[in-house]
Amino acid sequence: MATKFIASQSVEISVPQQPIPIQQYLRQPQRLVNALVDSSRVQNLSNELFRLKMRPIGFMSLNIQPTVDMRVWATADGTVYLHSVGCEILGFEYVNHRFDLNLQGHLSPHTSENITLLRGNADLQVQIDLPVPFSLTPRSILETSGNGLLKSVLLTIKQRLLHQLIVDYCCWVKAQTQESDSAIGTQELPIWNINN
Repeated sequence: MATKFIASQSVEISVPQQPIPIQQYLRQPQRLVNALVDSSRVQNLSNELFRLKMRPIGFMSLNIQPTVDMRVWATADGTVYLHSVGCEILGFEYVNHRFDLNLQGHLSPHTSENITLLRGNADLQVQIDLPVPFSLTPRSILETSGNGLLKSVLLTIKQRLLHQLIVDYCCWVKAQTQESDSAIGTQELPIWNINN
């Protein structure tokens, strides 16, 4: 029985003032991916393509662990887009061939009167052809359970983003400013001829 589950989540993050604008930070997809998912579960496939090993998800009596290939890229204004381009369910062949995941999202900076906010949205859709025992379960119960599960996945990602993104941004700014300060400190100072 083919069943579709959907969930959506929006986010708004207040960005503290820093000497380097967050737009520069957001142009590095790897940093954003590491803010979304623990780096031990991320495989970098290319500059914009990442394989994310999700945590195991329990749905009724099924326990699945999706691996999602995600394209993440940024535009010149610092808006970041993410789009799933592939998915595999590890260790469960029946579900793997009958499972389709589509995740799309964006995060963009908005500055007004020296206040910068990051606003974003993510839409997650899963279509799955469930094994025979589930066909006896009323569709409304399946959809309520599945939609609730997807919502909790997006909420977990949102909570991590809210906590981790600004922490990483501030650490990145500190590292960048220390690098530029040390580069200036190591340059030779000009010798002025005071006799002229």
